[in-house]
Amino acid sequence: MRKLYAISDIHGCYDQLIHLLDQIPPLGPDDKIIFLGDYIDRGPKSYEVVQHLLQLPKESTIFLKGNHEDLLLEYIEGDYGAYTCWIRNGGEETIKSYNNAVGGSNDEEFQIPQEHLDFYRNLILFYETEHYFFVHAGLNPYRSLTDQSKEDLLWIRDPFILSKKKLPTDRKVIFGHTPLKSPLVMEDKIGIDTCCFMTGRLTCLQLPDEKFYTT
Repeated sequence: MRKLYAISDIHGCYDQLIHLLDQIPPLGPDDKIIFLGDYIDRGPKSYEVVQHLLQLPKESTIFLKGNHEDLLLEYIEGDYGAYTCWIRNGGEETIKSYNNAVGGSNDEEFQIPQEHLDFYRNLILFYETEHYFFVHAGLNPYRSLTDQSKEDLLWIRDPFILSKKKLPTDRKVIFGHTPLKSPLVMEDKIGIDTCCFMTGRLTCLQLPDEKFYTT
């Protein structure tokens, strides 16, 4: 049976990422690892995280965008108003990580290798399979699936998690973004952000078994 593995909110925690990936059984030809975004910021090794992800087999990996990558891209692409929000949300640690890796001072504008920049620009907002809908933050239960905004998919929390309204998809939603003490398992959704940069616990969900691996 095909296995799917979901990992979210790495936030520069490179050591935990390596430990977690080592726990995942060898992948079959149809198995995939779906990363739900927020690879960078807050933790100390954002550069190392992205560099390692780039080395993983492309045929078995799916990379979604998180709100932190979106803030970084908005800043890089000229929205300097996004800079303050990005720094407030841990962007300074990303700057330090890149400057340590590629050279430069923490006081000057940091440089991102083209391969990393391409990675950020090619991230997708969601990924669907027959039974699951993978997304960084969640879905707005008051909008149809086709009317979801980027802000909904990258930032939503309580209106998605706490709502009793039927979600606009029959697939079970697998999400991160909202920090949890332990994975949240509900009938229509599973949350897997266990706040690694603070707790040291990075979580992987194996589907369809709903088995969890953690650091």
